[in-house]
Amino acid sequence: MDGKSNERLEQRLLKVISKETRGKRASCLRGVLRSLSVIFYILVQLRLWLHKHRILRARTLGCQVISVGNVTVGGTGKTPIVETFARSLTEKGRKVAILSRGYKSRKTPLWEKILKKEERLPRVVSDGNRLLLNSDLAGDEPYMLASNLSDVSVLVDKDRVKAGKYAIRKLGCDTLVLDDGFQYLKLENRLDIVLVDYTNPFGYGNVLPRGLLREPARNIKRAGFIFITKCPPEGAPELKAKLREFNPHAEISECRHTSKYLQNVYTRERMDLDALRGKKVSAISGIAVPESFESGLRKLGAEIVHSAQYADHHRYTQQEIIETINQAVEAGAEMILTTEKDAVRFPLIERYDLPIIYLRVEIEMLSGSEAFNDWIDRICFR
Repeated sequence: MDGKSNERLEQRLLKVISKETRGKRASCLRGVLRSLSVIFYILVQLRLWLHKHRILRARTLGCQVISVGNVTVGGTGKTPIVETFARSLTEKGRKVAILSRGYKSRKTPLWEKILKKEERLPRVVSDGNRLLLNSDLAGDEPYMLASNLSDVSVLVDKDRVKAGKYAIRKLGCDTLVLDDGFQYLKLENRLDIVLVDYTNPFGYGNVLPRGLLREPARNIKRAGFIFITKCPPEGAPELKAKLREFNPHAEISECRHTSKYLQNVYTRERMDLDALRGKKVSAISGIAVPESFESGLRKLGAEIVHSAQYADHHRYTQQEIIETINQAVEAGAEMILTTEKDAVRFPLIERYDLPIIYLRVEIEMLSGSEAFNDWIDRICFR
């Protein structure tokens, strides 16, 4: 099955899970998925039990380990949190390495793994001084993080123990940040940060594949710090109270994603957000929640006259970008808008009928900023 077929299947399944697709067949499929969820639940809890009782043993690397993750699949806005955390630690004097599994990065062919011994090493996206890999080899999020964090090392490997050892011994790092690491239990002596999406906090209430939960929501009790992301300006008091039932001890911060500026994907020219006001635009995105991105554009005063939505982590072809340009021009758009995560996957093109711009987004804390700063101090000066 090719990439596009996988994307179509993911989108159809999501519509079934969310009950957007109705009817007898969809209802039967949800019943099958619910049965599979029981098996998945048992396996997840068994794995946690084996680690808790040290039947499956974790490793200690002799340095500070922080994991940033979530209990659901899909977009919780994790990358800006990882970036904020790594930057804060670096500013306090830590030598930070971000360890990512490189989701949907290009896989190394089996014959290369066998013939080339160096392929057993983790992929170094950035050594803290230079950007060494493109987004195809690194994956979207690791490439974005490496591009925005000049003093932070970024490594990609499914084996985060191996990547951590390399970061410590070869790059001189003393603090490891596990990107999407809440379910990675092979490293000990760690602090767990969990992100909860305000718009869909518990993944339709079921574990995979009937819902979007990677593990039961009550397992949030393992976290030391919880970020509620994508909050409205007034915060999320009801969700905060629910999380307190699962975890009465963790610090909780409410935050939202705030638009900062616009930047041309190809020329790198920056523009103020006011440049969107009153403009007719085309929106193109391949993220978990495209509606959130498009809603943000409207709040900035843009009129969306054309929209192209792809599956999360979609890798664009030149033809797809050209088709988007043609459709945007036909719809009367004055520019094409995308996300920063999508921009790193855009291929080079020869036509520039319309400016192609990405929206830079950063985290704004609505509550809990003092607790976050105290946490950083405790990590750095413990």
